[in-house]
Amino acid sequence: MPSTAMPRRSDVETELPSTLRRSPKEAQETFLATLRSAIDEYGEGERARRTAYASLKHSFEKVGDHWEPKEQRGPSDDAAAGVPGGATFGGIDVRASRAHLVDLARKLDVHVTTRMTKAEIAAALEKESDRRSARARGR
Repeated sequence: MPSTAMPRRSDVETELPSTLRRSPKEAQETFLATLRSAIDEYGEGERARRTAYASLKHSFEKVGDHWEPKEQRGPSDDAAAGVPGGATFGGIDVRASRAHLVDLARKLDVHVTTRMTKAEIAAALEKESDRRSARARGR
């Protein structure tokens, strides 16, 4: 299991999460810039990493084992939007259109029915993304 210890400010680039190593350079730069700033602001810890992921999720969404640019910038779910008790879907942009989520499901070969809600589709996409990420890491 990979270490969950927060990298030192000078080691940030070498500690890029595996899903980001497989992602576009812009996603990597967004995450790293925010992580450096958050480490300066909050110190080395989980809060800095969560801040970096929150920033990343405003411009990118998790698709399988990597991150891709979103069609529109903004919070990806209620939790990111600051809704108390809001659900999160591991980087899946649940605020996107249902058609977009269905297209992602097709791309990832996730079974979707017409009766599924956007939240159910996002949960299925999150599960598949987690599975692909684990497989890509060799687990």
